[in-house]
Amino acid sequence: MLEDAVVAEMAAAPQRDTAHAHQLLQAMDAPELAPAEFLALDAQLHLSLAEASGNTVIAAMMAGLRSSIESYVQAGVSAIPEWEAMAASLRAEHRALVSAIDDGDVDVARALVRTHITGYYTAAGLTRDIPSPNREADHGAAPAPQPR
Repeated sequence: MLEDAVVAEMAAAPQRDTAHAHQLLQAMDAPELAPAEFLALDAQLHLSLAEASGNTVIAAMMAGLRSSIESYVQAGVSAIPEWEAMAASLRAEHRALVSAIDDGDVDVARALVRTHITGYYTAAGLTRDIPSPNREADHGAAPAPQPR
């Protein structure tokens, strides 16, 4: 939700400053980066976009959450069998996201940030398996009561 608001504000702004984001993208291209170093730069990239959005509340929230987010994102690396392929994918996603912001394309930026975050979380096993309302019914059990 926070990232969605950040990229929407950035892309919609008449003036956008993505210079720091571009510097971080270049830093992430270094081939010798260990996963922990890469993911630290990744977190910096996301925070730099929040700060550049001009929304001080969201930037402060992102800064406050940074260490906890970074710790579980780092923990997920062990679940990714092909780190180099994942890093290449993340680089491409970051570049596409910053490009959409630079182009002022709010809808594309929002879609890209959602896909980027959910894709990594899924690959790293960081998502919860939340049963669908019909999952129990699909397996022959009585469905769970639904809130009204």
